[in-house]
Amino acid sequence: MPNKILVVEDEPKLAQLLTDYLSSSGYDCRHIDNGDEVEAWVKANSPDVILLDIMLPGKDGLSLCRDIRMFSSVPIIMVTARVEEIDRLIGLEMGADDYICKPFSPREVVARVKAILRRQSLLAEPNSSEAQESILTLDPHSMRATHQGRHVELTQVEFQLLSVLYQSPGRIFTREQIMQRIYGDHRIVSDRTIDSHIKKLRRKIEQLIPNTLLIQSVYGAGYRFDLPG
Repeated sequence: MPNKILVVEDEPKLAQLLTDYLSSSGYDCRHIDNGDEVEAWVKANSPDVILLDIMLPGKDGLSLCRDIRMFSSVPIIMVTARVEEIDRLIGLEMGADDYICKPFSPREVVARVKAILRRQSLLAEPNSSEAQESILTLDPHSMRATHQGRHVELTQVEFQLLSVLYQSPGRIFTREQIMQRIYGDHRIVSDRTIDSHIKKLRRKIEQLIPNTLLIQSVYGAGYRFDLPG
């Protein structure tokens, strides 16, 4: 049975382009052009991914994302022409899984959908936690990351940062969300501080697992931990 993709977009030509590309890639693609109709459809039909425009007639995309998260964990990719970083961060705070900005290539949208479905499939497998631990295990007592019997020592901040991402594979964390979780004293740090920790953490993981980027950057949004495969 093909995965069901809901496209929520009020521009007819763009909606047709997206549905054509997704359908030709083997997905069961449906289209809604008014925000007021979305929640009832999602509850009745349980899509596998939602492509959700922000600017819609009726209820807007950010409000829809927030309200859908009250009853569903369906992956949501926000599609928007509002490229300002604050819009992206607000969308992620509302529970979006990914962002794509207009103008975009329809092939890129298909690739994003495939990537999200692949991550969902890995996480849904009965042995997904075992699969994750086969890639990397974390020991909070020694603050070590281990892969196939080899390990690297991490600083306290590096270990906390990696733990936040590792415990929710596929989820995008904004820099602000990371700061809130790793600095219990609520100190003020800059985005560059988080980026610096990520850079050092990647170097250490590279020592264990060469040519595998487990911590992915999401442009203008933040970071996520991805399982390879």
